[in-house]
Amino acid sequence: MGFVDWLKGLFRPKPLMRDVSRLDREGGSLDAVQEEVRPESGPLKPGHLRTVRRDPRLLPKPKPKTPLRGKRKKWMAASESRRLFAGTLRTRNRHISDLLPDEAQLQRLGLPVWRDEGEVAVALGVSVKELRFFSIHREAERAPHYVSFSIPKRNGGRRLIMAPKRRLKALQRKLLPLLVDKLPVSGHAHGFRAGRSIRTGAEPHVGKAVVLKMDLADFFPSVTYVRVRGLLIALGYGYTVAATLAALMTEAERQPVEVNGVRLHVPVGPRACVQGAPTSPGLCNAVVRRLDLRLAGLARKHGFSFTRYADDLCFSGGSLEALKDLRAGAKRLIETEGFRVNEAKTRVARRGRRQQVTGVVVNETLGLSRQERRKLRAAIHQARKEGAPPEAAARIEGKLAYLSMLNPEQAAVLRKRWKPSR
Repeated sequence: MGFVDWLKGLFRPKPLMRDVSRLDREGGSLDAVQEEVRPESGPLKPGHLRTVRRDPRLLPKPKPKTPLRGKRKKWMAASESRRLFAGTLRTRNRHISDLLPDEAQLQRLGLPVWRDEGEVAVALGVSVKELRFFSIHREAERAPHYVSFSIPKRNGGRRLIMAPKRRLKALQRKLLPLLVDKLPVSGHAHGFRAGRSIRTGAEPHVGKAVVLKMDLADFFPSVTYVRVRGLLIALGYGYTVAATLAALMTEAERQPVEVNGVRLHVPVGPRACVQGAPTSPGLCNAVVRRLDLRLAGLARKHGFSFTRYADDLCFSGGSLEALKDLRAGAKRLIETEGFRVNEAKTRVARRGRRQQVTGVVVNETLGLSRQERRKLRAAIHQARKEGAPPEAAARIEGKLAYLSMLNPEQAAVLRKRWKPSR
C-alpha cells in the first residue's frame, strides 16, 4: 500500500459491519463472524430493476468513541418495534428484513405506493391496530379468522375450503382492485382474469395433432406466505408492508385442540393461499408468472402452444416425436419452480380420440362432446313434453348459455328445440 492510499484510507468512511457469529449462515462461510452491510447496493437480484434501499434505523450502528451517558437515542416507537420483531414479521433472512420500498419500481408497474402499515391501513379504511389484528400469525388461535369446511371432489376425496369471515373478507375484497388485480400476470394465464375464460384457454389447441394435459398438485397450498412476501418485495414493497400484506392474504390449515379446558386452533402447516379467499386466485397467477413464461418458451421450442387455467396446464402441437422431451422438460421446470406434477391427471390425447381442454372439446372446433349435447337435447325434449319446473328450466338455460359461449352454432340448433320460433 502506497502512502497516498494509506492517507485516503484515513478519511474514507469505515464500512458498516454486522456480527453474524450467532446467525444462520446458509450459503456463506461457516467461519465468518462479520459481514459488510451496504445501505445502497444496486439491484435486489442480478438482472432485476428493483433496487435495494435499507432502513437506516435497522442498520448496525457505529460504536461510540466515548461511553454513552443518560438515555439512548430512540430509533422507533415501541409499538412498531414490537410488531417488527414479533413472530409474524420475524425472518432468518437478514438481507430482506430491513428493506425499504422502491417507489420508482412500484410506479413503473402501476402498483400503489405504500411505504408503511399506516398507509396500507388508510387505503383499506381501517386503523393500524385493526390491520395488525387481521395480519398476525398466532400459534394458538382462540377465534380463527376463517371458517373451514370440505366439499366432495368430482373424482373422489374431499376439498378443503377456508372461507374468511365477514370483516377479513371485506378487507381482502378491497385489496382486489387496489393491489391484486394490478399484479403482473403472464398472457398464458386464462383463469380468474377479466376478459379470459375457458374458451380463450382452449382456442389455441383446436385442431392439433396431439394434446398434453398436466396438473399442478396442491396448487393453492404451494403458494405459501413466504412466496407471496417474496413476490411483493421483488415488485418493490418494503419488508414490513410485504409481510403484512402476505399475512393478510394467507392462512395456515389449523387443527382444534383442547388445553386446560380451552379450545385452541393450532397450525398444522405453513401459511399459504387458501381456497375460499377472494385474493388467492390473483396471487397464485402472479406467483406462477415465471413458470408460465418458462413453460411457454419450452413449448415454443418444440413447436407447441401452451395455456394455463388455474392448475391445469395444456400443451398442443403437431409433433408426436417432440412430446416425450416436452413432457420431461415441463416436469423439470415445474419442480424447479417449487411445484409438483399430479401424475394421476397427466393425459395425452391424439387426434383420433376425444381431445378436451378444461372440459371443452377441441378436436375440430370448440364445443361440447356429442354425448353432452345428446344429454342436453334429451333434457329439452323431456321438458317440452312433460313440462319443466323452474329449477330444471333454469338448468337448461344455463347449459345453453354455456354452450353459446363456446360454440354459438351448436347452441342455436338446440335453442330452436327449446324455444322454437313461431
